[in-house]
Amino acid sequence: MASLEDIINIGKKLYNNDLTIGTSGNISIKTDNGILITASGTALGNLTEEDIVLIDFEGNEKENKKASSEKMLHVEIYKQRSDVKAIIHTHPVYLTTFAACHKTLDAPIMSENIIYFEDIPVAPYAMPSSKELVENTVKYLHDRDVVMMANHGAIAIADNPGNAFLKMETAEYYAHVTLNTQLLGGAKMLSFKDVQDLINLKHNKI
Repeated sequence: MASLEDIINIGKKLYNNDLTIGTSGNISIKTDNGILITASGTALGNLTEEDIVLIDFEGNEKENKKASSEKMLHVEIYKQRSDVKAIIHTHPVYLTTFAACHKTLDAPIMSENIIYFEDIPVAPYAMPSSKELVENTVKYLHDRDVVMMANHGAIAIADNPGNAFLKMETAEYYAHVTLNTQLLGGAKMLSFKDVQDLINLKHNKI
């Protein structure tokens, strides 16, 4: 069962891998008793147990601490995806760069990005912590585990905090490589057949 310590450790890993900065971003895990989520205004790289808040499955704080302003985004994702037990929202440099440009990451430039993501779309912009932001973002997460948020950042979801971190880390690597290929004049894309073979491999069809 994921715990407070898991959130603290993931926060440190995000910071140490340049996937978060300052007091931006938030992390949560789903438990039997509710949702554990980072508090408003906390630095993910320097979390303590006091920086984590228990909320119920409607977003109400169950203790005298203020949860992240993005708590309703986490609540709605858990409602929509019963398989999800952990969520990371942060602002990595390269993913946020593509999000600011409203550019989807879908170029078939390496096998890993096809197998892990197929594509990483950009959800339309909405004010942070707004109901519109929740609606805009969640609809892209019905069949994906990583989505960029226009002019904002990115979100990764998984069955546990460690896997959510790995998805965010891998997505940031994909964004970084994509930008580098553009600086060098453009990548040589995988063929349609290559992509289909990788998708079939992903779904154990070959």
